[in-house]
Amino acid sequence: MCRIILLYCILMILAVPVHAGFLDQILDTVRDVSTSKGDGKSTQTSGVLSDTEIVKGLREALRVGAERAVKSASATGGYMDNPAIRIPLPGRLQSAANTLRSLGLGSQADAFEQSMNHAAEKAAKEALPIFTQAIKDLTFEDVRRLWKGGNTAVTDYFRQVTWQPLYDKFQPVVRASAQEVGVTQAYQALTDQPAVQSFISGTDLDLDHYISEEALNGLFKLLGEEEKKIRTDPVARTTDILKTVFSN
Repeated sequence: MCRIILLYCILMILAVPVHAGFLDQILDTVRDVSTSKGDGKSTQTSGVLSDTEIVKGLREALRVGAERAVKSASATGGYMDNPAIRIPLPGRLQSAANTLRSLGLGSQADAFEQSMNHAAEKAAKEALPIFTQAIKDLTFEDVRRLWKGGNTAVTDYFRQVTWQPLYDKFQPVVRASAQEVGVTQAYQALTDQPAVQSFISGTDLDLDHYISEEALNGLFKLLGEEEKKIRTDPVARTTDILKTVFSN
């Protein structure tokens, strides 16, 4: 390519009278082309991201963040062993937890809490296909806006667009998991105690709804943490495109 341009320039010089500065302009053009083409790399200015890179980078961040969050939440003890997302006793039972333990009902309360968290773990893995589809559905305008947003801009957006589909997916899984790990039985064993009746009097707890909502809140909390890491911590950028996009 450079040879062709150089030959063209020589012919132009031979064809017309040389005036002041003309030869210098031609030589500068040849040098510029040689510099930009010689290494076979893009002529894009260093530090300036292309639209393609931004889209690819943000989608990669979403994929990595979602996979990490789902893997963490769905692991054994993913909810119960993580104080940040552990599902507590619901409603008045939570505020009365210390009283229940002082009455010798600590083991029943713990069994109920553990069963809810185990049910959430089983449901969490169902989130990944929904996250994956949401990533594919992102428009370029979405990507540009979210890329320039705050540390949890993508997570906040995902909460808006995927909450209901995730909830609809979680509910039947939570219901089945609750039966499998004995959530209802544990709750019944606790609330059948006369000392507990005063705490739950007048309440109508929907366990499936409570567990589903708490499980989703925990999952989005983890996703937000992963997004923040990718945006702020170079160690969390584990692929080349993440390093390129989020170091700018």
